[in-house]
Amino acid sequence: MQQTVTAQPSHDATCLIIEDSQFDQQMMTRVVARSRERLQVKVVGTLQSARECLATGDVSLILLDNRLPDGIGANFALELASDPRHASTPVIMVSDWPTPFMWEKAASAGVLYVVNKAEFGVRYVKQALRKSQPNHARAS
Repeated sequence: MQQTVTAQPSHDATCLIIEDSQFDQQMMTRVVARSRERLQVKVVGTLQSARECLATGDVSLILLDNRLPDGIGANFALELASDPRHASTPVIMVSDWPTPFMWEKAASAGVLYVVNKAEFGVRYVKQALRKSQPNHARAS
């Protein structure tokens, strides 16, 4: 299932949320909206849906859960890092229980932040987008 939610009336970029919990999907969407960044939000519940979404266009930010029905988010982050089309897209892993093993994989994939869901907030979205701006400016 894929849904699209516009966090602001007009948008300059897209945030892809990869999360299977509807509760957490809504929480992350609210955080993005509160960031006051002009982002369209796309929400998917599986890694396969994320791959399909990424095949249709670029995204400016990815919020990624670690445990998904069809795989592990940290492994998907490694997949993204090895793909030239997505290697510079900022990724924030938002997980219930970040483990040292997940941190290690996330670090090797270039994930910007690994954040506990209870601590995830606007500052992470803003910082990730600020860090990604030079990459997007070079690509233009």
